[in-house]
Amino acid sequence: MAREIEDVAALAEATGASRVFGLSSGGLIALYAARTLPQLHRVAAYEPPLSIGGSVPIAWLDRFDREIAVGERGRALVTALKSMGVEPLFNRVPRPVLDLVMPLTVRLQRDAPAGDVTIEALTPTMHFDMALVRETADTADELAHLDAQVLLLGGSRSPAYLGTALDALTSAIPGAQRRTLPGLGHSGPEDDGRPELVAEVLRDFFR
Repeated sequence: MAREIEDVAALAEATGASRVFGLSSGGLIALYAARTLPQLHRVAAYEPPLSIGGSVPIAWLDRFDREIAVGERGRALVTALKSMGVEPLFNRVPRPVLDLVMPLTVRLQRDAPAGDVTIEALTPTMHFDMALVRETADTADELAHLDAQVLLLGGSRSPAYLGTALDALTSAIPGAQRRTLPGLGHSGPEDDGRPELVAEVLRDFFR
């Protein structure tokens, strides 16, 4: 987390930004950065996976790491997404089917346009998302003295453990605002969710 906060500090210094938004583990980073960076005045976090009493599933990480080590990035992605429960399609489709489809999908995306980040490149970074989950587990009270104004966002269709995290953060952070967006899941701010709805909420908050 300390290294992640260094990155946020560098961006804030270079841009003069005083408002920050983070999705998932980026939400954890945004909140903890605001604890130590006084230039951040408003922070919005969408479903930061703060683990409360082991609420966030991480037992899958050893299998994921083994699959990454042998170059099976498609299967590793299946392991992560089925275990985290954040993608409804992955919950419904049997693992053997996904193990056939995802490696092909990963290979096909290798020809992505220049500048795009591929699924193949992103998949190993999920290990570091889980490192942040482990590092910040049961630390909601450490955010009790934030000077920044905080908006906590979540979707009504997301896994229960993400709601547990939002509950804990809402209780711990004085004055934190909480919004649950109907019909959205964990990918609500992304292109396959409803980014325009999330953007509307963020515009109102950041103004």
